[in-house]
Amino acid sequence: MNARLALLGSVTPGATESEVFRLALGHAVGELGALGGTVHLRGPMSALRLVSSAGLPPALTRSWEIVDQEGPLAPARALQQGRGVWVPLSPDAPEEAAWPGTGLAALPVFSGRRSIGALTVLAGERGEPTPEHWDFLRDVVAWTEERMAQAPPPSGPPQAGPNRDRLRHALKEVRVGSWDWGIPSGELIWDEAALELYGTRPADFSGRVEDWMRIVHPDDLAPTLAAVERAITGHGVFEAEYRVRRLDGTWSWTQARGRATYDERGEPLRMIGVGWESNESRTARDALSTALRHMSDGFLAVDDEWRITFANLEAERFLGFSEEELFGRLLWDLPAIRQVPGLKKSCLEAGAEEKPAGFDVYIADCRRRLHVRLVPGPHGRTLYFQDVTEKRRLAQERLAAERAAAERAVRIAELTTELAKATTSRDVVDAVARRVLPPFAASGLMVQVSEGNRLHHVGAVGYPRDFVALLDSRPRPSTGDPAWDTIASGLPLFISSAREYATRFPALADFPTRGDKKSWAFLPLTASGHTFGVCVVSFDRPRLLDDEERALLTTITALVAQSLERARLYDAEHTRSRELQRSLLPQALPDLPACTAAARYLPAGPGADVGGDWYDIIALSGGRVALVVGDVMGHGLPEAATMGRLRTAVHTLADLELPPDEILGHLNDIVGGMGEASYATCLYALYDPTTQVCSIARAGHPPPALVRPDGTVHFPEPDADPPLGAAKPPFETAELEVPEGSLLVLYTDGLVESANREIDEGMAELARLLGAAHADGTAVDLERLCDTLTAGLLPADQQAADDAAFLVARLHALPADRMAAWSLHDDPKAASQARRHVREQLAAWDLDDLSPTTELLVSELVGNVVRHARGPVRLRLLHTTELICEVYDGSQTMPRIRHAADTDEGGRGLQLISALSSRWGARYTPTGKCIWTEQSLRGAAEPADVLFLNPADFDEDWEALL
Repeated sequence: MNARLALLGSVTPGATESEVFRLALGHAVGELGALGGTVHLRGPMSALRLVSSAGLPPALTRSWEIVDQEGPLAPARALQQGRGVWVPLSPDAPEEAAWPGTGLAALPVFSGRRSIGALTVLAGERGEPTPEHWDFLRDVVAWTEERMAQAPPPSGPPQAGPNRDRLRHALKEVRVGSWDWGIPSGELIWDEAALELYGTRPADFSGRVEDWMRIVHPDDLAPTLAAVERAITGHGVFEAEYRVRRLDGTWSWTQARGRATYDERGEPLRMIGVGWESNESRTARDALSTALRHMSDGFLAVDDEWRITFANLEAERFLGFSEEELFGRLLWDLPAIRQVPGLKKSCLEAGAEEKPAGFDVYIADCRRRLHVRLVPGPHGRTLYFQDVTEKRRLAQERLAAERAAAERAVRIAELTTELAKATTSRDVVDAVARRVLPPFAASGLMVQVSEGNRLHHVGAVGYPRDFVALLDSRPRPSTGDPAWDTIASGLPLFISSAREYATRFPALADFPTRGDKKSWAFLPLTASGHTFGVCVVSFDRPRLLDDEERALLTTITALVAQSLERARLYDAEHTRSRELQRSLLPQALPDLPACTAAARYLPAGPGADVGGDWYDIIALSGGRVALVVGDVMGHGLPEAATMGRLRTAVHTLADLELPPDEILGHLNDIVGGMGEASYATCLYALYDPTTQVCSIARAGHPPPALVRPDGTVHFPEPDADPPLGAAKPPFETAELEVPEGSLLVLYTDGLVESANREIDEGMAELARLLGAAHADGTAVDLERLCDTLTAGLLPADQQAADDAAFLVARLHALPADRMAAWSLHDDPKAASQARRHVREQLAAWDLDDLSPTTELLVSELVGNVVRHARGPVRLRLLHTTELICEVYDGSQTMPRIRHAADTDEGGRGLQLISALSSRWGARYTPTGKCIWTEQSLRGAAEPADVLFLNPADFDEDWEALL
């Protein structure tokens, strides 16, 4: 006989299965010179569990802990073929490719005629076992099968005598876990108690029977599986006691009891059972019935027919009968059960599913709430009754408190969010009204701030206007006042009724009636340690706020105070900015014969800073008029100041009578000198009523809209130059012929462009509104037309992100009969010729009173041209709201006033012109210059020192006189 087999044969019967597996593997590996070996036992379904290994590291065997017995691995093949198999390790066997050695030799292990596992050896360099080695392995397996049959069953935890502490522990808690195993599918269901009992985290539970196999002690797995098999095949009860691995790696004794169910063909479907910890001594476990008997919860056991088989004392008290009287009775026949609505239905539904279930029932007669837990078992069901009336009440109170706290947190978070967005004081008041009044069922809100000895109104909701006006700017009274008292103390004041209000403040007893309120919360507004105002939350009914509501209102008011203080600073700064900006815009548009106009400046919505949009109308010589609109990019005081500088510069440059393109060129130099971040757009239009030509130049600005007398709308498209500060002169100029009565609309991009509207869409909408206004007659009144454009393009209910300015001008031509022009000789006779033309034309215009003065002016102007300039010489008279006299020559030398000495013979001509005219000047023309004067048609008195002159007496020698 082989020496190793002799040694195995000398082992005393009764060794544990783990010892048997260890010895068998040790001798098998040693005899074959192998690297190591494993023993797997067959479990439920198609799973093999690794119960012992020798010579192999855990990292190698981890993937073999559970092996599919229908798979290709060596242990499974041995079971499939019922004999020893050799599986060489090669690239063709990817499952074993990571294993060292040359191959795996596996043999099945039987219990009677049924295979229950496999012994596998990992061969080394010797390769496949020889026939002698195969015989040796078969002998080792036979010895293993023999010793497994002789191994003692699991003995359970050690015995101990009665112990009061153990009994108390058993009475304190009984943890019974339930399980449900789907036999064909291998699906396994554990309840919460079973997960805890079997040391498995919910996240690690896959819901397969393999989860159970992994936690059973290797020594206990075979007998436990055998008990399962006997219960299934014999249609009996499964009972077993075995060890399971806890989360901390230790082993704990448990007991299990279950029964299988079968289909109509007798095939097993499911096994349902319960398990409990059995580490306690036998005596303590024998005391389990005593524990159940005296436990504080009601406990009932019923059979499959719902007949009572056990009842503890609490169940007896609830049902009204002793255990002897209850035994064998149908549960539904008991009066106490029938008085519980829905109990029978809930129990039957839960029992039909054969799964543990729990539900609450309410007994109206005694106002008790019971929690019923139904657990199916192999011989019936168990029911637990627990009085949870107080527990549920406390839970509801806790839930209500948590819900209230969550709602408060949400309200405060929502209010904080809105207050963070609030820019102005009005925004703060609106946010408080929306977020604070509804949750407290309040009907009124008033916010006031103190300035000196007066309270000034910031905002109010839910109060009559006359009452708000009464409280605004009200001085501090000598007697008590709730608002002033709150500010003085810095503490909230709560008044629950009108009677309490009148009692505390008799001098103000009529305020509740006038304000139509019944209770109030006066809350101080304190920021940076200073109380600067009061927030009043009021109710239309008497209301006594509880401590929680008062604390919440006080907390909210602290947030409001911080936001309001910030908003007041913004309001003050914004007001100063608006005042500055409006002071820089025209206070009124001039009334000119060349055009009638209306304009609007529309600031951006709340929260936006001031912008740099502006417009202007500038009266020029010759009845001409300049229409200007511009936009400084950006918002803020620097932009508003830049706008003022540019507007002043435009006036200065326009007074120099420069053409539009040169004016934009000078503005570009000014903006460019302000820094890299300064940019502006501008449109400059110059209209001449004598020619009905409008010259337009623009720098980065939208084109104007021209509305012709027939109602058509046209957007002239001169070449768009870049904005001021980024452009390179010269600028392009476009000339338009403007029919009499046409409308010219100049605007900034804020009127037609927004985040929701492209500029092309806005210009199209502007054209539509202008066309409609012309059709329905609205355009006749320019103020109404401005209101129409504002309502259509910038509705009041939509907050604009940018400010806007626009100018609407109706352009008028000067009639031909109000103009007269003559070419004059370039010699001394020109002055006489000019005076004659003036006398005749003024007589035709019925302006004879102006003839002497005008002749003096013309004589001086023409005489200067003949003496100091060159031809050709031309005279033009314009009859507008003033009499305009213009003399053109071919020289570009500008005249200037100088102070003549008493002995000088000349140098007094321009002084005379300045004295006789209301306004005079000179401008360049394409061919030279034009010197012009303006006289009032109201017949201003001539200077006393020239009244004696009669121009008709000096037709021949006027120059000699001068």
